Amino acid sequence: MLIQLKIIFNSFLLVFLTEMGDKTQLLAFVLASRFKKPWPIFAGIFVATVANHLLAASAGVWVSQNLPPQILKWILAVLFLAFAVWIMIPDKDVELEERKGWGAFHTTVVTFFLAEMGDKTQISTVTLAAKYNNLFLVTVGTTIGMMITDGLAVFFGDKMTKKIPMNWIHAGAAIVYVVFAIGILLH
Repeated sequence: MLIQLKIIFNSFLLVFLTEMGDKTQLLAFVLASRFKKPWPIFAGIFVATVANHLLAASAGVWVSQNLPPQILKWILAVLFLAFAVWIMIPDKDVELEERKGWGAFHTTVVTFFLAEMGDKTQISTVTLAAKYNNLFLVTVGTTIGMMITDGLAVFFGDKMTKKIPMNWIHAGAAIVYVVFAIGILLH
């Protein structure tokens, strides 16, 4: 039970820190500002995140089952170090394409799913699933991380951005990625 909680917590923590200030969190803020319907947007984020992270975690589990452990160890360590650098690079502004007849929920599902493709949080989910070889627990943890950070943007975005410097959060996330890389190499 403790191992399962550790997987969920580590997956949550990494995605929570990575998502702060990320383009999809900015997208959540833009959608909330535009539609003024927080609950359908929040539900759309949930649907898109679960679908995207299940896909990513499936890829990670496949990698963990098909690469030799010693090679996987080095690949994961290098990826976590690369994420530590990548998290320090600010995302570009989010552009929202207008879709006629789409409401807040459908717009959110489609734009969020597409915005997450190749994003730091999606690739982190692949890497975490490869590290832990657990589709379900990693998806649960990463989804909770996304829902909390993007929920903050949907419900409190304007207040939040005035109080917390994003460069501090990005630096904290970079440190967590380095710790993960070192932990992988030491085991």
